[in-house]
Amino acid sequence: MFTGIVSDIGDIRALESKGDLRARIGTHYDTDDIDIGASIACSGVCLTVVQLGPDWFDVEISAETLDKTNIGQWVEGQKINLERALKVGDELGGHIVSGHVDGLAEIVEMHPEGDSVRYTFEAPRALARFIAPKGSVALDGTSLTVNEVADTRFGVNIIPHTQEVTTWGASKVGDKVNLEIDTLARYVARLAEM
Repeated sequence: MFTGIVSDIGDIRALESKGDLRARIGTHYDTDDIDIGASIACSGVCLTVVQLGPDWFDVEISAETLDKTNIGQWVEGQKINLERALKVGDELGGHIVSGHVDGLAEIVEMHPEGDSVRYTFEAPRALARFIAPKGSVALDGTSLTVNEVADTRFGVNIIPHTQEVTTWGASKVGDKVNLEIDTLARYVARLAEM
């Protein structure tokens, strides 16, 4: 489990396809404190550490994960948001995030709003019904509050601090980002169907 509070910006150092995709990710985390088998959210995708170095970790990515996320667009040198798994006693600053990405949302508009940036996203119709004003979403691993929803589009504001400590400061219209809907919304919708 994660909180959607990004704690490092990593960089893609190598990508290798051998059955599954293997990625080497540079990090500022102390890798002596990371175990083989640990889960790290990489731009919101829960991935398992399979090898460690002094300032990097390797993960293996299945075809299912490539199909549901933007990982297939990763290139060497690209920056990604990182978050270590939640430990008992950690502060829950965002919302409960599983790292199981539901699909991709596309940035369709960006404009300044005070010191923040207002983003508008287009979500797949099947996921849009789970997104509610003042609800939470995880976008590229960042816990964000939804401002408004109109059909399959929704908006969020990203404050300057978040732009600086995540990859959001480099985003642009047309980018496809990993979308994880709020777990509670998923269960409420399922119960309503019964």
